[in-house]
Amino acid sequence: MNEIITWMQEHTTALFDGPAEVVVDREEITVIGTLPPEDSDHTTAERITAYRERTRAERIAVAREAEELFRRKVSWGVTSGEDRAMFTHLAVPVMTRLRQSERRVLDTLVAGGVARSRADALAWCVRLVGEHESDWIGRLREALQSVEEARATGPTAG
Repeated sequence: MNEIITWMQEHTTALFDGPAEVVVDREEITVIGTLPPEDSDHTTAERITAYRERTRAERIAVAREAEELFRRKVSWGVTSGEDRAMFTHLAVPVMTRLRQSERRVLDTLVAGGVARSRADALAWCVRLVGEHESDWIGRLREALQSVEEARATGPTAG
C-alpha cells in the first residue's frame, strides 16, 4: 500500500497545493488534493468546478497508468478550506451472511423509513459504526499498517 501512496503522491504533485491524501483499499485508490488558496470573487463551488474541468486530461492520464499498474480504480476529490468535494468514487457491492436477528435489525430500519432497502440499511449501520468508533478504527488501521510493514520486511517463503 505504501508503494501505491508514494506513486500517487509523486504523480499528482503538479495537480495540487501540497501532497495529496491517498487512501487505498482492495478495489479503489482515492486521491484527495488541496486547491491552492485564491484571492478572487469565485465561490468555492465555482473554483472546484473550474479545477475539475481544467485538470481532467491530466487526472485521466494518471488514473489510467495507476489502474494498469495497481489493478484498482482511481477516484478523485479536492478540499478547499473546509469544503470537500468528491468527483468520482466507487460504490462496491459486498456480500454478507446474516442470521435472522441481524436481518430483523435491517428490516426494522427499512420499515421505519431509515433506509430504502436492506443494502442501504447495512451501509447506514457501517457509517454509524465508523462515525462512533472512529478513534478505535483508526488505531486498528495503524496496527494493520504495522503488520503490513513487518510482512514486507520479513523473510519470504520460497
